[in-house]
Amino acid sequence: QVQLVESGGGLVQAGGSLRLSCAASGPTFRISPSGWFRQAPGNEREFVAAISTGGGYTVYADSVQGRFTISRDNAKNTAYLQMNSLKPEDAATYYCASYTPDPFDGGPPDRRKSRYNIWGQGTQVTVTP
Repeated sequence: QVQLVESGGGLVQAGGSLRLSCAASGPTFRISPSGWFRQAPGNEREFVAAISTGGGYTVYADSVQGRFTISRDNAKNTAYLQMNSLKPEDAATYYCASYTPDPFDGGPPDRRKSRYNIWGQGTQVTVTP
């Protein structure tokens, strides 16, 4: 079973950047799509970005397209979320997640929160105006 630990959150001014990391333990990380979700107080947890097992496919929420970049290094069992041009509305707890794909699923990773069955504890991102 994969375990996920996020890091890299913090306080940043609007317009600044942060890079989140998601370190995975366990043998199945490199065959599991990875995703980032976020949840602000009082809001539902929402999809941010996801990447396929080999990194060939990436998908993004419209709100972060062009500002955030998801990547992964399977040799290091780590996924990343580079966040640029941060806005106050990006402030949230960011969660890394993964799921076991279907055997013949070689397409883009899933955006649906319900598809992800392994979650990290989250890392807080605060963006000041």
